[in-house]
Amino acid sequence: MDYIKIRFISDFDQLDSKFEKTIDEMFGSISPMFALSARKWKPQMDIYETPDEILILAEIAGVNKEDLELEISSKAVKIYGNRAEFPRVENATYRLAEIQYGRFERILFLPAPIDPEVVSASYTNGFLQVRLAKLSLDKIRKIPITEG
Repeated sequence: MDYIKIRFISDFDQLDSKFEKTIDEMFGSISPMFALSARKWKPQMDIYETPDEILILAEIAGVNKEDLELEISSKAVKIYGNRAEFPRVENATYRLAEIQYGRFERILFLPAPIDPEVVSASYTNGFLQVRLAKLSLDKIRKIPITEG
């Protein structure tokens, strides 16, 4: 059985503390012709929440499972990796080039705290599915009150 690499870290705050965009990033999101080849792309993702868990579905067709990394903290998930470029056809004039290649990275801040010890990930037909167990916050704990 093959496994997807999952790394647990304590905090994502130092990873993505700057939310500023450069001129290249702004124009690159408007039109791919402005994008640089070294620019990271962002795969499409869905997040679902049930009473017991959070599910993440990432569309990353064409990425080898060996090129996927997954880091998890109690507050966020970082999914990153690389999609290798298909060989270009010689003497061809491209009329449309929308598929993005190279490094990708997404940091998803979770809607509820999760238990980083209860995580599973699977990769099928170009979709990565991550299942995260939510921490139960509704446990009632009686606290004894002492004198003094």
